[in-house]
Amino acid sequence: MAQGIFYVLDNLTEEQQLQFFCERITQAWREFRSVRVWCPSQAAAEQLDEALWQAPVDAFVPHNLVGEGPPQGAPVELCWPEANVPQRRTAAIVNLMDDIPNWQGARLILERVPAAEHERQAARERYKTYRHQGVELQTVKASEQINSLTK
Repeated sequence: MAQGIFYVLDNLTEEQQLQFFCERITQAWREFRSVRVWCPSQAAAEQLDEALWQAPVDAFVPHNLVGEGPPQGAPVELCWPEANVPQRRTAAIVNLMDDIPNWQGARLILERVPAAEHERQAARERYKTYRHQGVELQTVKASEQINSLTK
């Protein structure tokens, strides 16, 4: 059964959110070795790509924008809706979009719950859909994760 974690992003700046998801992507890659990150746009994927390249050498994550790199894809692929995304399965999904991407076959799904009400409502709908599809769900305050890492 797939596990889903919804991270509530209240009180986090955009920069903190970007760093937070870079850390979650790194953790997912270390545990699952296969991660597909769905970004709302190519520009957002490129911004995340740059942020992942800024990680310290000991925290390097082998990643590429979808369609770049080796023919079989990188262990971490950064995708967006208009991209030509291969149909292969991945062990973990990080969804930064308002819609649900193809997650079938994934064992872990990481989602976000933004502070803006219209985006929060979209997160509620995604939560209901995943629950209906049998995903084991939990909700975590991102700020508590950040605070626990800095103590």
